[in-house]
Amino acid sequence: MRYYQLLFTLFFTLTIGTAPAQQPEGITYPYPVQMLSFQLESQPVKMAYMDVKPARSNGKVVVLLHGKNFNGFYWKGVIQYLTGRGYRVIVPDQLGWGKSSHPNIHYSFHRLAANTKHLLNTLKITKATVIGHSMGGMLATRFSLLYPETVERLVLENPIGLEDYKTFIPYQPLETLYKKERSATYESYKQYQQTYYPVWKPEYEDLVKAQAADLQSPDFKNIAWANAVTYQMIYEQPVYYEFENITAPTLLIIGQEDRTVVGKNVLPKNEQAKYGQYPVLGQETAKRIRNAKLVELDGVGHIPHIQTPDRFVKALGEFLK
Repeated sequence: MRYYQLLFTLFFTLTIGTAPAQQPEGITYPYPVQMLSFQLESQPVKMAYMDVKPARSNGKVVVLLHGKNFNGFYWKGVIQYLTGRGYRVIVPDQLGWGKSSHPNIHYSFHRLAANTKHLLNTLKITKATVIGHSMGGMLATRFSLLYPETVERLVLENPIGLEDYKTFIPYQPLETLYKKERSATYESYKQYQQTYYPVWKPEYEDLVKAQAADLQSPDFKNIAWANAVTYQMIYEQPVYYEFENITAPTLLIIGQEDRTVVGKNVLPKNEQAKYGQYPVLGQETAKRIRNAKLVELDGVGHIPHIQTPDRFVKALGEFLK
């Protein structure tokens, strides 16, 4: 681990900002947001995070890692559940998302994992349960592989990356991805998020608003670029081949109606149904991870903690006992 400690020394210069982060119009994060400022690739960046402490601590920490079309905003109910049971909960917005900076850097799961580890080091946290949803599941997997001594338990909630997308999704140049991100609208965000659920409900609209707040940002060009290069990151940096190397006890929570495929829209219609088959992918992945427990949620799509929060926290609570 001396190698990674050296990387932290070389790449990070720490200052902590205590002022609350500015809230996007119409979007209020459920808890106060703090900023961790540091230097990355010779430029200053700020990483937003919530650090929510329980009224009565059990001495344990949980880290929540968001998906690609989300940020820390959507973890509200899970934070409430965990702090109510004594857990301290750390919820970062990864660089490139939410209230964090959107720098023009080389985005990689290794880099995002290192940023997250830097945050935990700053907060003097040495052990945690790590929960990752969607793209956050890929990041949580990479974090667990890089820092196994830090991960007490791992929870993967409908993670993407259970198959290697570059083996069947046609390649898209970065210019094409950027153009698509620049042309995004509230309605295009909503149409995509509607695919996450078997039945759309009005209460899901808040997650669209949280994502669409970026459209009004003066930094939208940089946000769109970060969205494009992180799509490329998912495509080019699979974790699919390394599940056997996870050592932490792992819970897979898989909504059985999920059919998410990154880049599905560029597949021919007759090919789309072959992929994103989460009932099969969940079982295959559980067999490959040592110490894995699989919970299958019938009738549930891509975001169990939003669609069926009671069933999600029931599975989570039993695993954390």
